[in-house]
Amino acid sequence: MNSLLRPPVMLYTESSPNPNSMKFVLNFPLVPEGLSFDYAEPGDALLEGKNSPLAVALFGFDFVRRVFISSNFITVTKDDATDWNDVLFELKFYIKQYFEEQKLVFSQRTMDANSTKVEADSETVQKIKAVLDQYVRPAVESDGGAINFYSFDENSGTVKVLLQGSCSGCPSSTLTLKAGIENLLTRLVPEVKQVEAEGV
Repeated sequence: MNSLLRPPVMLYTESSPNPNSMKFVLNFPLVPEGLSFDYAEPGDALLEGKNSPLAVALFGFDFVRRVFISSNFITVTKDDATDWNDVLFELKFYIKQYFEEQKLVFSQRTMDANSTKVEADSETVQKIKAVLDQYVRPAVESDGGAINFYSFDENSGTVKVLLQGSCSGCPSSTLTLKAGIENLLTRLVPEVKQVEAEGV
């Protein structure tokens, strides 16, 4: 592609409620809508179905503990010992250069594996997903995280969600889950009795 036709890479950072997580926001989408990829350790970035050269590269920084890619942003979680003031400029420059060189975010096999997910949801699950997409996801994404529907048990009325990105290990995520998301879902979808986070 002619470099004159390519839009310049714009990148800015936003802090998140988790002090160890920083959100790097780009001016173009990185993943198809509704998808997100969470890498809790370097080996995750090599797994079939979520292989990401970008995540592998970011784990090359010794202070990086987690990488999360969603929508048009990357959330990087650092270790406790590192101060953002010491590494932010270098990391931001690296990410900007990575995209300017048009390196791959995901392997082609990852893109292929995640473009064919089609499943029939019950009416209740459709409602739950709609509430999460319309009311919850924008707020969680603005904090550098993501929330995804995991399961719904019709007998107990329990919804399980996956909290990813800066929400993983964030002290306020449990409060957000119970006070915000559970209240909203139980009010808008009467079949829902409680909400739990899967794998937290």
